Amino acid sequence: MAPAVTGKGPADPGIEVGPIDLAARVDEALHVQAAAFGLSQDEIDVRRHIVLRHLDHPEARALGALTPEGRLVGFVYGLPNDRAHWWSTVVEPYLRATGSDGWLDDSFVITELHVHPDHQHHGIGRTLITTITDAVDHPRSILSAIDRDSPARALYRSLGYQDLARQVVFPSAPLPYAVMGAALPLRRQGLASGSGEARR
Repeated sequence: MAPAVTGKGPADPGIEVGPIDLAARVDEALHVQAAAFGLSQDEIDVRRHIVLRHLDHPEARALGALTPEGRLVGFVYGLPNDRAHWWSTVVEPYLRATGSDGWLDDSFVITELHVHPDHQHHGIGRTLITTITDAVDHPRSILSAIDRDSPARALYRSLGYQDLARQVVFPSAPLPYAVMGAALPLRRQGLASGSGEARR
């Protein structure tokens, strides 16, 4: 896995953001995601295999937010987009319909970004996503988020992400998603706004 640059700490005292071996800590990460996103055990079991498969990519990057005791309270990971990946094959028709499918090329995908509810609203999500994208060579970033007003969507917009396609339906997902894209580096204006968490 490619190394990532350690970022400046968020407002939550004692929390450090830096590179982690996410494959080795996948169960901790999924515990955070389950708490932040609301997942059943069956969903966790399915996602575990997906995360580990993503992390096999040689350019995958992962960052964690750790307490002084070493407990994982937030994480982000991503990788360069590939049109052959399942996510791209789902979103491509929606992006093509809006004339935005060029975003699938030369983009870094934020695959997952989650902060435990006990540590949200302290800028951890913002620190995670800006730090991971600052360390990549791609000119832009894309991600998908549930297509509704939420703290996560507000955070992404404050960083410069804009809607590329909406009402994107993923198989088995109960709610539609929006695909968002931003030029890199991400915007740093309005650091006091947004929750800093990213429950997608």
